[in-house]
Amino acid sequence: MLAAAKIRLKMMLKKRSPNNLLTKIVLLAWILSGSKALFAAEDDLYDYLWLDPDKKVYVLQNKVYKKKSKFYANIGFSRGLNSDFQSTTGVQFKGGYYFHEEWAVEAIYHQYSSTDNDAFTNLQRINQSVPFVRRINKKFGVMPVWSPFYGKINTFNKIIYFDWSFGLGLGQIQTESNANSVGSAATADIFSDETNMAILGKTAFRIHATQNVHIGIEYHRDHYRAPGPVINNVPGTEKWRSNSELVFSIGFSF
Repeated sequence: MLAAAKIRLKMMLKKRSPNNLLTKIVLLAWILSGSKALFAAEDDLYDYLWLDPDKKVYVLQNKVYKKKSKFYANIGFSRGLNSDFQSTTGVQFKGGYYFHEEWAVEAIYHQYSSTDNDAFTNLQRINQSVPFVRRINKKFGVMPVWSPFYGKINTFNKIIYFDWSFGLGLGQIQTESNANSVGSAATADIFSDETNMAILGKTAFRIHATQNVHIGIEYHRDHYRAPGPVINNVPGTEKWRSNSELVFSIGFSF
């Protein structure tokens, strides 16, 4: 309908003087006001006559995978990024609910396992000393999630749909450190449990595999206050610390 209207307009304009601007404006306004095809809703289709009749081409605003009023649950594998003396891996459990197409509330729980890396082993073997180490054992919290971006990638004749979201919330990080023993050479290395409130932040991609299955790639950056090592019986200064990790997960929506 839109293509026919354009052709009709072009033919009518050719019959008139190119300097008659008023005539062109009136004709264009008439077509715009009378053609419903110019207003495309999210579920409207474009009718391309040169395509296979079985093909359907949706307008750009269309969302194939809706999120509003849906629950979701993910399980994932995490890898620590910022520990100098530890290799940290973990498992992630999270769930949430989208009360709006762009907004959700999400709860997360992470469990970690840490081992001494080569830097720790070499320092201990060469210098006969032990570095200050703080290991993360658990993390949990709640955050609102904002998903302002969605898009499509066409690769190998396959369309991949994704969402890009951001989260910021509060939680608790449970750690253990050798802060009380590392400053004394005569004291055996002892790790003590610690609990700290934290500001949790993340950015995430959700790649849709099916209507109910999605794959997640997330970057987490958390901040918490914790003291440094005790040296000569002087407590370490408490300051903001950070923890970064990358998470790969699979999730289900229902």
